[in-house]
Amino acid sequence: MQSHTRALIAASAFAFVTGKKVAGLYDHAEARDRLIAAESRRDQLQGFDGERQVKFSGRLPELYDEGDRVSIAMAITDGTVEGYDRGSATSYTARVADDFVQLYDHGAKAWFDYDVQNPDAAMSYYRGGAGAA
Repeated sequence: MQSHTRALIAASAFAFVTGKKVAGLYDHAEARDRLIAAESRRDQLQGFDGERQVKFSGRLPELYDEGDRVSIAMAITDGTVEGYDRGSATSYTARVADDFVQLYDHGAKAWFDYDVQNPDAAMSYYRGGAGAA
């Protein structure tokens, strides 16, 4: 799975599970901020990947990445998100807890961690520790 797809999934999972807006992510694997935003309303999502300048959106259980022109399946149960990226033919599992997202990419056989930026506090993360961990 591509790194931008993992970030899109992490932002979407956080927005759906918490109901909070995403103003950006800190990608621990790449040690950098990602320009990505997402907002959910019930089972619908609107998002924007600022690095690729493309929208992603959809209604559960399917999201659509306009940049890669692929669908991403997503199902949520008790804070755990599971799904399938049709672009890479890869499954994933994401956990949302303490304003933090951990995503397991089954294709890469690795975990990826993301802090989520709070849109109401300039350059601030919900859990307050991006880059510090």
